[in-house]
Amino acid sequence: MDLCEQSISGKLLQALGEFNRGDWFECHETLEDLWIGSEGEIRDFYQGALQLAVALHHWRNGNLGGAMSLLQGGAGYLRRVRPVCQRVDVAGLISAADRLREELSRLGPERMAEADRSLFPRMVLVAVPGGEGHRVK
Repeated sequence: MDLCEQSISGKLLQALGEFNRGDWFECHETLEDLWIGSEGEIRDFYQGALQLAVALHHWRNGNLGGAMSLLQGGAGYLRRVRPVCQRVDVAGLISAADRLREELSRLGPERMAEADRSLFPRMVLVAVPGGEGHRVK
């Protein structure tokens, strides 16, 4: 069964909301519940998104090294996943993680809090071709 082609689950919708609200620790917990016992591409998807949430949690706590490492690691896991998985724009998450990592590298530890929040990754749903879906931010 191709889990990336399935409709988004309620639990993943919960994680999406938590991620986009900045409830990154809670998002990590929700995604971890999904990640445990999963396999293959969907496991990489959950792990990548989970690591991005933890990266942003580290940023908020002033841990530049942790944020940089997990932005890179999370994007690495997501690069193993197709561009859209369960209607989530995976390609967009990767691009945003890369842009934020570059910005944090430029700012350094003294100025990392000044990072432009518009660069922060967001979990975005994309329309399903021929379906009734719509872009949700």
